[in-house]
Amino acid sequence: MGIETVLFKSEEKKSSSDVAIALRQIADKIDDGSMILKKGSEEITVEFPKNMILELKIEEEQGKRLKKSFEIELEWIVRDEQDDDTTIL
Repeated sequence: MGIETVLFKSEEKKSSSDVAIALRQIADKIDDGSMILKKGSEEITVEFPKNMILELKIEEEQGKRLKKSFEIELEWIVRDEQDDDTTIL
């Protein structure tokens, strides 16, 4: 396994309506092929390939209170510009 580096992270409390709006905006950016993420002075541009792995995961954690999470993860291999082959993991 390789070394994982977090390039950007954001976590905000939002209403379910605002979450749905944000997910629609992200979906539109995926369709467009790229997205710019900003937080303060931090900024990163993400280029999306035509094919990706979509992972959906629901977890629960029992502590003092039951906590649930729903994670959406997109994964892909970054290819050299000269490599025209698209590989899905």
